[in-house]
This record gives sequence, C-alpha cells and structure tokens, in this order.
Amino acid sequence: MEWVTNVATLAVGIAIGWYLDRLRRGAAYQRRDEIIEQAKREAENIRKAEELAAKEELLKRREELEAEIQKQRDELREEERKLIRREEAIEERQQEFVKRERMLDQTHAQLSERQKAIEVRERELDRILRQEQEQLYKISGLSKDAATEMLLDRLDRQLREETGALILKHRAELKERAEEMAREIVGMALQRVASQHTAEMTVSTVDIPNDEMKGRIIGREGRNIRAFEKITGVDVIVDDTPGVVVVSAFDKVRREVARLSLVKLIQDGRIHPSRIEEVVQETQQEIEAHIRRLGQQACQEAGITGLHEKLVEMMGRLHFRTSYSQNVLRHSIEVAFLTGLIAEQLGLDAQLARRCGFLHDIGKAADHEMEGGHPAVGAELLKRYGEPPEVVHAAAGHHDDIRPEYPYTVLVAAADAISAARPGARRETLERYIKRLEELEALACGFPGVEQAYAVQAGREVRVIVDSKKLNDREAAKLARDIAKAIEETLTYPGEIKVSVLRETRAVQYAR
Repeated sequence: MEWVTNVATLAVGIAIGWYLDRLRRGAAYQRRDEIIEQAKREAENIRKAEELAAKEELLKRREELEAEIQKQRDELREEERKLIRREEAIEERQQEFVKRERMLDQTHAQLSERQKAIEVRERELDRILRQEQEQLYKISGLSKDAATEMLLDRLDRQLREETGALILKHRAELKERAEEMAREIVGMALQRVASQHTAEMTVSTVDIPNDEMKGRIIGREGRNIRAFEKITGVDVIVDDTPGVVVVSAFDKVRREVARLSLVKLIQDGRIHPSRIEEVVQETQQEIEAHIRRLGQQACQEAGITGLHEKLVEMMGRLHFRTSYSQNVLRHSIEVAFLTGLIAEQLGLDAQLARRCGFLHDIGKAADHEMEGGHPAVGAELLKRYGEPPEVVHAAAGHHDDIRPEYPYTVLVAAADAISAARPGARRETLERYIKRLEELEALACGFPGVEQAYAVQAGREVRVIVDSKKLNDREAAKLARDIAKAIEETLTYPGEIKVSVLRETRAVQYAR
C-alpha cells in the first residue's frame, strides 16, 4: 500500500508541476502579447511623428520655394516694367524721328517749289536782259563786247557804292541795336537778381562765456581739442583773445559744422571726446538737411521744376562753395535769369535756357569726388540723372572746352561771363588759396591706406588719418615722408608744410 501512496503522491506532484508550468507559460504568452502590442503602438506613434515632421519639413520647404518663386516673379515684373518704360521711351523717340522726318519732307518740298519758282524767274530775267541788250546795241551802235564791258563796269561801280553804304548803315544800326539790347538785358537781369557777393573768410569765431570754458575746450593734456580737430577736420585756435575761440578751415561746410558743434558743446557744458563725436554727427545731419532746403529754395527762386533729389542736394552744397569769392549758388541763379532773359529776346525756350544756366556749374559740387574738371563732371552728373541733352551740353561747353552744338550753350557762356565780370563779383586771391588747399588734401588722399586728409593752419599743415588695420607704425612714418616728398615735387607753396600722419586703434564695448 505504501508504494501506491508514493505513486499517487508522485502523480499529484507531476500534475501540480504541469499545471504551474502551464500557468507560467500563459503569463509569459500574455506578457509577450502585451510587449508586442506596446511595440506596435510605439512604432505607430513614431511613424506618425515622422510623417508629421516630414509634412512640416515639406511645408516649410514649399513656403521657401514659394517665397523664392515670388521674389523671382517680383524681379521679373520689375524687369518687365523697366522694359516697358524703355519701349515707351524708344517709341517716343521714334515718333519724334517720324515727326522730324515729316518736317524735313515738307521743308524739302517747299525748297523744291522755291527752286522751281527761282528757275522760272531766272529764265524771265534772261529774256528781259537779252531784249535790253539788243535795244542797247541798236541805240548805242556799240559792239556786244564793248557794251557788255561798259555795262559791267557801270554796274560794278554802282554795286560797290551801294553795297558799301548798306554795309556801313546796317553795321551801325546793328551795333547800336546790339549795345542797346545788351544794356537792357543786363540791366534787367541785374536789377532782378542783384545780390551782394562778399569775400569769403577762412575762419569763424565762437564766443565763449569765460576763460574757464577755454580750458574745458582744450581738455586734460589737450585731449578734447585734439578729438574735436580730428573729427571735424578743422583747426581750433585758442589764444589770449578774451571771449573768443577761432575755427579755421578752407572748407566752408566743414567749418560751419565745427562752429555749430562748438556752440552746442559750450551751451551744453559737457565736453569730452565721446560727447564731441555725438554732437558733431548730429550737427552734420542738420547741415545736410539745411543743404537740401537751400537747394529747394534755389530751385523755387529760379523756377526750376522736376529736378532729381540728388541734383537738388548738390545745388544746395554750392551755397558753401565760392569761385573767386563769388558764391556759386547765387552765381548759378543769376546765370539762370540772365540766360532766360537773353533766350526770350532771341525767341528761344526761356524755361530750358534757365535750366541750362541754373545747372551749368553743378560739377563744382562734386569735382573733389570725381575725376576731371567741373564742366566734364557736371555733364556726366546731368546725363546720369536724365537731364535733356541741351542742359548736359551747356554744362560741358560753357567754358568753350568743346564745340557748341546748341544755342543754349553759347547763351550760358555769355551769361556766365556777364555774371562773373560785373564789378565786385569776384576776387582771385581767395580762389587760388582755396585751390592750393584742395590740391594739398587731394594729394594726401591719393596714397594707399589714407582714410581722410585735412589741410589746416592756412595750408601750413596737413593732417592725414590712416587705417590702423592697413598700416603699422613704421609704414605710417614712411607714409609721412612719402607725402612730404610728393608735396615738394608737385606743389608750389610758401614756407614749409608739416605732414602729420595719425594712426590709432579704438576698442569699444558697452556695459548693459
């Protein structure tokens, strides 16, 4: 019986083990299914995330492509508009050519008709002359050769006497009439546009409240006055004269900026290098706005419309430019009125003539920035900004540098001479002085690495500011020697000229 019990126990144990093993396998299969299901869900989420990212990337790329395509479309539209404008201009020119061709055809037809009429009259005159000759032969009994010689001799004497008398008569009348018209035109113009042309100075004075302000202007060890002179390009003279500081520079715009800046600094009381730089920049912007206003006022005074903004600004700059001590802007307005009045007397377009006279000296506002004399520079600027060919040619030829192709060029040259030649209009000494200082600055700016050059101390010193990244200290010293040698070889000047080369490295940081 004992073995039966053991067998039964063993069977029960096997059954329990098999059941427990089945339970473990079922749990494992269930865990496996859960893991597989979770993996499928995660894979699906990853797939959806990737698809979403891909869609976003595709949408972003599409927007970029659409923006690029829109930009190209805008550029194409702009090019299309330019082409349309160009085609319209060409069509207008073509219509003008057609109109001129028609006028030429009409003129040719009229000339042909007149030529035919002249031929008919010549044949009639020949017939009458032959009849008269035959009658003369019968009356005088002379031969043909003798009668012809006698008649020609008599006609020659009569023609000489009559021609000489007519020439003298008309010459006297034309001279009297021309002098009368010239006096009338010049008198009218000077009465309408007369203005004082005073001699330009190269210094400006600034009043100061006390001597303590002089010390503040100079600054510790002269740092304030050095910074001011470097930024403005002028020479500040602080001497024993009470209540006055002198600002010296041949460039009137630069001198005016320095004067106004110094007045502001004195009123403010805060004088240090960073404040000086800030005030000078602010004053330069104010002067630029003032220059634009001057150009606009000059255009209104001369009756000039439709002028490009850049040309208006350059005309305003002529207020600060003198020619033999004559203010160039006032001179341009005067020449505009003179040219317009002369054109009216001759039956030409007075508006176009005033435009030619007004813009004839515009090259003087940019002759330091471009190569060539002011007539060539002015013609290039006017051509660049779409002015008519008559205006361009008047600017290029008002000094007889080229052969005149339009009558307005001759009128501008005459008006320019009238405006410059009237008593008290010009003085040559200052213009030579200014020209010498300009040549001195231009020579220094021609060397590599030079950023700015200023002639100060009435031309006895030139201060050259160089780029510290392009030149080191040794190269700066060599540059000073080269500039001095070039001045000795090319310029004529009294005394000696000091060449100062300034090189500095500036580090700027902001504490926020």
